[in-house]
Amino acid sequence: MQFSSILGQKMHLRWKHTQKLCNVLEKFPASMDQPIKESSPRALASFRRIPTSCIAVEQNMWRQSQNHRRPEQILKYSPEMFCRYFCFFSLCLFLQTQRKCSLGHVSSLGGSDAASLPGFENLTMGYNKYLRPFFGGEPVQIAMSLDIASISSISESDMDYTATIYLRQRWTDPRLVFYGNKSFTLDARLVELLWVPDTYIVESKRSFLHDVTVGNRLIRLFSNGTILYALRITTTVACNMDLSKYPMDTQTCRLQLESWGYDENDVIFTWLRGNDSVHGIEKLRLSQYTVERYYTLITKSQQETGSYPRLILQFELRRNVLYFILETYVPSTLLVMLSWVSFWITLDSVPARTCIGVTTVLSMTTLMIGSRSSLSKTNCFIKAIDVYLGICFSFIFGALVEYAVAHYSSSQKHAAKTPREGPANELTKEMEEINITSILSSSITSYKQQISFTGIEISGDNINCSDLTMKTHEKIKCFLRNKMYRIISYFTIQNPSNVDHYSKLLFPLFFMLVNVFYWAYYLYF
Repeated sequence: MQFSSILGQKMHLRWKHTQKLCNVLEKFPASMDQPIKESSPRALASFRRIPTSCIAVEQNMWRQSQNHRRPEQILKYSPEMFCRYFCFFSLCLFLQTQRKCSLGHVSSLGGSDAASLPGFENLTMGYNKYLRPFFGGEPVQIAMSLDIASISSISESDMDYTATIYLRQRWTDPRLVFYGNKSFTLDARLVELLWVPDTYIVESKRSFLHDVTVGNRLIRLFSNGTILYALRITTTVACNMDLSKYPMDTQTCRLQLESWGYDENDVIFTWLRGNDSVHGIEKLRLSQYTVERYYTLITKSQQETGSYPRLILQFELRRNVLYFILETYVPSTLLVMLSWVSFWITLDSVPARTCIGVTTVLSMTTLMIGSRSSLSKTNCFIKAIDVYLGICFSFIFGALVEYAVAHYSSSQKHAAKTPREGPANELTKEMEEINITSILSSSITSYKQQISFTGIEISGDNINCSDLTMKTHEKIKCFLRNKMYRIISYFTIQNPSNVDHYSKLLFPLFFMLVNVFYWAYYLYF
């Protein structure tokens, strides 16, 4: 603004001086006795910045006067001509002096302006941006602070998060000290002329600086040589997640800042105010997560090329489980309860019970596929939601199998009650021919038995396998046969109608117990 005003003053003064000179030349009479040389109008105009048109007017006037003048007239008016040209050259000398004074005034304005500013050209004179401050001496202390503007997305499939941050770095450069106690904000493009730290984001997949409407960078210079360098960055950072308790999990993510080329002998990274150096993260509102707590760390990264300073911002994200309860847990629980409805339907209603069982199984399968499709890249994990869906599917499938067993047992029992041709005599004879061919008929007259799929009826006591007349291999066969009969009799359904009666009690009871253990384990362990 000051430069434009000074330039305007210069142009105004130049125009006024030109107008004065043209007015003076117009007042000269046509009887001027001595001409101005041919080269003088252009030379004088170029030297004093006088328009050549004014000088050309004067020269034309002299030529016209010479065409109508005799030699004796020239001698007559020579004193008058001398006086007039003396006045003309005095005026030109005065204009030149005024021009120098005006230029001196402008330079004095610029000098006073430069005295109030740090003078960036003077500060950077002899400045080498390729050398850090205190080069060859003590390391540079770089204090950092962060503002978390937003965390736009957290991806479980890619295991990363995208955040927009404001990164502020402060350090002192004694080469940029100037007199005064003020600070000046410089154009961000001047950062190309200064030394800046080579800070980068560890484990960053993609990062970029915002440049709308201009590059979002800030350079502020303080009188003691302190430089504030701020950036607006959007970055996608990797975050290793443990999804074994998904969706009741808590993830710990990090944002790490490290020097790329300068080791701890050259730069030292510190947080400006400890945990208070990070702002905005406690105000974040995320769709699936809640920020529980965060803290800052200062550490070193030991690599092959040296030990590098590193700053860490670590924060914990707890997932909001309410969405998943309404989306997955409640529907799957209702499907399990729907499968229990078949226990109150009679065994003879085959279409009704079969329809309920098949429908609930298919619905549960669709629900399981939908829950896993959202995390297609993390199927290597056995997640908590997969365990619960597996439990629900097992109970639904068990209800369908229960009806199949009860219905088959009932049909076998009805078939056993129908009369058959010689059921007892033929079965007794077959058992006698196979099992006691070498035993006396008197020792097996009391051994009678009837076997069916629904039940085992023994018409007497078990065979006495300790009979002395039996051979060793026969005793072993007899012992194994008795054990098998006892096991079969234990699992034999004597009354198929009791299957539904027990299922009405056992299925809900076991499902409640499994839920208690499930929620206690994944919420508190």
